[in-house]
Amino acid sequence: MVTNLSKISAPYLSITQVERAYSRYAHLYDVTFGKLFNEPRLIAVRWLDAQSAERILEVGVGTGISLPHYRKDCAITAIDVSNEMLEHSHLQVEKHALSHVTLENMDAGNMQFSDNSFDAVMAAYVITAVPDHKTVIQEMVRVCRPGGRIVFLNHFSNGNQFIGSIEKLASPLCRHLGFRTDLGLQAVLDGTTMQVIRTQRVTPLGLGNLVECVNRKAA
Repeated sequence: MVTNLSKISAPYLSITQVERAYSRYAHLYDVTFGKLFNEPRLIAVRWLDAQSAERILEVGVGTGISLPHYRKDCAITAIDVSNEMLEHSHLQVEKHALSHVTLENMDAGNMQFSDNSFDAVMAAYVITAVPDHKTVIQEMVRVCRPGGRIVFLNHFSNGNQFIGSIEKLASPLCRHLGFRTDLGLQAVLDGTTMQVIRTQRVTPLGLGNLVECVNRKAA
């Protein structure tokens, strides 16, 4: 059993900080961050390359701006820890008649799904916005079937020393907003069964990273 995130002592964010941060600006997200990050989310959905009848999980669905872009012949499950964000996702489901979408209020570090429940998993702007990224990644790998696809869309810290110093300086402010800036991709991958297939820089300003992995865990 994976430990619930609310019981983890983490130096960056607590689950309460995350919930409060995203609840504060749920009603503003689409007109601020949504406009900046909408196109990368759509690319991430395309990268999942969902096939007919597949089971897809989106971790940290937020206001649901990606939901209308999934295939309607797939079963889409989307989770978020913020009820305020999910209220906006429900509006997307109603507006676009997305009967193939199921929304759940759930801690990504303690998912209530059986092992191998999904063919593909996506997490957009999530991994740097949780108290313990390794616990969340462990859960994503667990619920994704062997050979399944896992796609991350996130800012990962730059290897450049100068840019890295700026990211560290910005980290306290970003923590107040509900995310961190100093997490590198290698730290995400270390100790996992994920094999990177491709990566791509995305807007805004090329600061985002799309990363597609295959889940190489044993069957």
